[in-house]
Amino acid sequence: MLKISKILCPTDFSEHSRAAVPYALDLAGKFQAELHVVHVIDEAYQYWTAVGDGAVPVVFSENELLDAAQKQMDEFIANHLKNAAVPLVTRLLIGRPFLEIIRYADQEEMDLIVMGTHGRGALAAMLLGSVTERVVRKSPCPVLTVRHPEHKFEMP
Repeated sequence: MLKISKILCPTDFSEHSRAAVPYALDLAGKFQAELHVVHVIDEAYQYWTAVGDGAVPVVFSENELLDAAQKQMDEFIANHLKNAAVPLVTRLLIGRPFLEIIRYADQEEMDLIVMGTHGRGALAAMLLGSVTERVVRKSPCPVLTVRHPEHKFEMP
């Protein structure tokens, strides 16, 4: 019999990642599993105020980033998971998103990852990379990807 006791639902707080929440919640309820909601603050947290020779990095402290992400996580939980009838675990991580998701899934012995996909075209995915695609390829456990219901399929 299939045993799922821990489900990971990574989020970047976008509409696309929110599309995975009902699936993760429903599966966690059916399997009486813990639901882990994780947000990864991208380690490339330096933003540039200009382009070219006059570019100046704007650096935020790790604490500022964690505080801002915690507020987003609190809002996310309040808006989308406040009535969850399953045990919830929330975590904020810093690093490369796909790598931290995989690392977390492995260390916490997740049985399933449920995550949204942005559904970018092939060229955009090739140029920008895809966190979801990398997680699917490298994950230590099965991954269920959920496309936003309003996303239209585009032929490559």
